[in-house]
Amino acid sequence: MRWNVDLHSRLPLRDQIADCVRRGVTAGDLRVGDPLPPAAELAEALDVDRNTVLAAYRGLRTEGVLEFRRGRGVRVVRAPEREQAVVDAAAMLVDAGRAHGVGREGLIQLIREMT
Repeated sequence: MRWNVDLHSRLPLRDQIADCVRRGVTAGDLRVGDPLPPAAELAEALDVDRNTVLAAYRGLRTEGVLEFRRGRGVRVVRAPEREQAVVDAAAMLVDAGRAHGVGREGLIQLIREMT
């Protein structure tokens, strides 16, 4: 599985890490029952604070995607709701566009350029 974060992105690191897990499950790189790396190990590999990784893991636990088990670590328990994640991200994009004076057409153009 490929873990990557952009330290200069406006998206918080914890959200980027959570998105990596979601993409891994969606792509089939992670399956139900698969363990995730320990927070300290992943934090070191990504050069981020351990608490950032834990925040991402906790958020995914709240979503019901991960479970924490003493002695067994963190495991995938179900696939994330893909459609809801996209709707949430689109809402964040629209809010950010409004905050910066970018309208519908500007956002559509931005998306076209990125795809």
